[in-house]
Amino acid sequence: MKQILQNLNTGEIAACEVPAPALSPGKLRIRTRATVVSAGTERMLLDFGRANLLQKARQQPDKVREVLAKMRTDGALATLDAVRAKLDEPLALGYCNAGVVEQVGPGVTEFSVGDRVVCNGKHAEIVCVPRNLCARIPDGVADEHAAFTVLGAIGLQGVRLAEPTIGECVVVIGLGLIGLLCVQLLRAHGCRVLGVDFDPSRVDLARRFGATVVDLSRGDDLQSVAASFSRGRGVDAVLITASSRSSEPVSQAAKMCRKRGRIVLVGVTGLELSRADFYEKELSFQVSCSYGPGRYDPAYEEQGHDYPVGFVRWTEQRNFEAVLDLMAAGELNVEPLISHRCAIAQASEAYKLLGDSKVMGIVLQYGSDGSTQSELPRTVALEAAPRRPRTVNNAPAIAVIGSGSYAGRVLIPSFCAAGTEPRVIVSAAGVSAAHYGRKHGFASASTDAYEAMDSAAVDIVVIATRHDSHARYVLHALRAGKHVFVEKPLCLTLEELEEIEREAVARPNQIVMVGFNRRFSPHVLRMRELLEPIDGPKSFVMTVNAGRIPPDHWTQDPQVGGGRIIGEGCHFVDLLRCLAGRPIVRHTAHATSGTEQCAVPDTVTMTLEFLDGSVGTIHYLANGHKGFPKERVEVFCAGRVLQLDNFRVLKGWGWGRRARMRLWRQDKGARGAVAAFVQAVREGGMAPIDLRELIEVSAASIRLSAEASRGSVLKAETVRAQDASSARSWT
Repeated sequence: MKQILQNLNTGEIAACEVPAPALSPGKLRIRTRATVVSAGTERMLLDFGRANLLQKARQQPDKVREVLAKMRTDGALATLDAVRAKLDEPLALGYCNAGVVEQVGPGVTEFSVGDRVVCNGKHAEIVCVPRNLCARIPDGVADEHAAFTVLGAIGLQGVRLAEPTIGECVVVIGLGLIGLLCVQLLRAHGCRVLGVDFDPSRVDLARRFGATVVDLSRGDDLQSVAASFSRGRGVDAVLITASSRSSEPVSQAAKMCRKRGRIVLVGVTGLELSRADFYEKELSFQVSCSYGPGRYDPAYEEQGHDYPVGFVRWTEQRNFEAVLDLMAAGELNVEPLISHRCAIAQASEAYKLLGDSKVMGIVLQYGSDGSTQSELPRTVALEAAPRRPRTVNNAPAIAVIGSGSYAGRVLIPSFCAAGTEPRVIVSAAGVSAAHYGRKHGFASASTDAYEAMDSAAVDIVVIATRHDSHARYVLHALRAGKHVFVEKPLCLTLEELEEIEREAVARPNQIVMVGFNRRFSPHVLRMRELLEPIDGPKSFVMTVNAGRIPPDHWTQDPQVGGGRIIGEGCHFVDLLRCLAGRPIVRHTAHATSGTEQCAVPDTVTMTLEFLDGSVGTIHYLANGHKGFPKERVEVFCAGRVLQLDNFRVLKGWGWGRRARMRLWRQDKGARGAVAAFVQAVREGGMAPIDLRELIEVSAASIRLSAEASRGSVLKAETVRAQDASSARSWT
C-alpha cells in the first residue's frame, strides 16, 4: 500500500510502498477514503526536515542539551551515530483521516465492518487505529468533509477550555485551519467573534463565517478594534491559534482582555509573559492539549479504557462526535477551507503547495468506494533494495520480527556484518520494516510475524518486539524449527520460562540466544581473562544510573514491559553471573522508598550470592542525574581491583598494564554477541550462552522483580501503619 513518509534528514516527502498494517486487539483496520494535510502542523514538519543540522539544533534546544549530556557520558562517536540514526528514521505524516472499517479487532463491539469513521490515522491507504480514537460519520457528511474532524476537535477543545457563554465577545488570533474552525464553533456557541490575521484571504473567510475581522497586513490597530468590539469593557476570552516564535500574540491577548479574562493557547507561540499584564487583570492562561481528555493517556488511547461520562463529559472521542454533529447540522462548514485536492500518488506535489501561505486544507483522495478495492498485501517485495552479497558460504537467512530503533541501529547491522542473508523484516505498522528492509537489503518487508517465522527460507528468527510478545514468538519460532535470537528479556513470567525451557530442551539442535550482549564486550572479555585464574570469592559492585522513565511508559507496565528489572535489569544480573562464572544460589532485592511510584519499582538494590561464595551488588537507580555515566562495574578480589566505566575505559589496580583498556567509542558487545551466535548456527557448535544459564538468569530477574515489588508494598504498609500510630499518639 502507499503511505506518505518524510525523510527528516532532507525533508523529502514521498508516497512509499509499505506492507498493510497488522490488526491488533482493540483496534480498527480502516480503508482510507480521504485525509487532510494540515497546512500549519505539516508545514512546520516540512521546514524542520529541510533545515540543516545546525538549524535543526536551533529549533530544538532541549534536544541539544540531551545530545551534549550523552556525549559527555557515551562519547562523541556513539552520540553522533545515535543522532544520525534518529534522523534516518522515516516520519509517517498525517492525523486527519476518514475511511471505511474493513476489520475490527478482538474486544471491539461498538463498530462494525462497513462503518464510515473518522480517526487520527496517517496518510496511508490502510490504517489501524485504537477504537477510542475513532468516531462514526453521520449520513450526509461527505468523507472529505469528515476528514477535518480531528482539526475541528483540536479547536473545540480550546473553545471548551475558554468556557464561552452566549453573547460573550471572543478573539481568535491566527486564522489558519484551526482558527477558522474556532470562529465557526464560537459562533455556534452564540458568541461574538473577532478574527485576527495578516492574510487578507483568511480574513475574508472569517468574515464569511460571521466574524468581525482585523487585517493586520493593512496596519489595523488591534487594540483599538478590540476595545470598540467589546464596547470598551475588554474582551471576555482570546484563543491563540497562531504559530509563531514571538511572544507578541500572548502580550496582545493580555492587553485586550477585560479583568479576569481567559486566554487559551491552541497554537504555538513564545511564552515570555508580562507579569504586570496578567497580575493587574487577574487573567487566566491555559494551554490546550490537542483533541481533549484522553490524549497521550495510554490507558485511554491504547488500552481502550474510556472515562466515565459523568465525570469527563468531553473526551477526545466525544469531541470528534460533537464536531461531526455540527457538520451534519450545517453549523460547521469546511468546504471553503479546501484549497486543493490531490490523489495520494501525487503527495509530493501536494506538499510543495505548502510553501504558499495562501494554501489552506489539502485533501488527499484515495478512491470513492473502499469496499470495491482489492485486498492490500501484508508482505511486499523489496526488489529495488541494494542486495548484500553473501560474505561467507552457507550464510543463514534471517527473519527479523520488530524493527524499532535498537533493531535498526544495532541488531540488523550486526547480523549483516556477521554474514547472514537478510530475508524478511516485520513490524506492526510496516513503515519501519520497509525502511530498514530497503536500507539493509532484505528481500521483503511484512506485518505478518507468523508467516515470516514459518517461511522455509528462514533459518534464524530475530525477535526485537515489545517484551510481552517475546515468549509467544520464541515458542512459535522453536516449533517452526528455527534458531532464535531474542532481545532481552526472554519472557515475563516463570510459567512462560518453564514452557520455553521444555521446548528448547526438546530441540537440542536449535540454538536459543538472549541478547545479553554486555558479556561479549571487549572490556568484559578482558576482565574474564584476568579473573579466571583467581581462586576464591570475589566482590562485585554494579552501579546503573538508569535514569527516569515516566510511570506510564510501556516498559513500566507489568503486563507489557514487565517493569525495568525484568526488562533491563536482567542485563546486569547476567553480567555478574558471567564474571563470577558460578551459579547464583541466593538473591535479594530491596526497593528504595520515596521514589516515583511505578507499578513495579525501578530504583532497586539487588544482591546476588554465587556458589563459590562470591557476592555481587547491583544498584539499579532511576533517581540519578543524566550527566553521570550510566554503567560502572567494580570487582574486588585477591588484593586487586578492576573498574569498568560505561564500557569505554577499563582500569586496574594490582594487575599491571594488562588491565588497562580505553576505546574511542562505547562497545557494549552487541556485535560480538551476534557474531558468536551466527558462528554457532553456521558451524553447528555450542550455544554462546548455555541454555541453563539463560534460564537461571531469566528466573533470577523475574524473582528479583517480584521480591522488590513485595518489599515495596510491605514497606508502604509499614509506613502507613507507623503514620497512623504516630497520629493516634498525638491525639
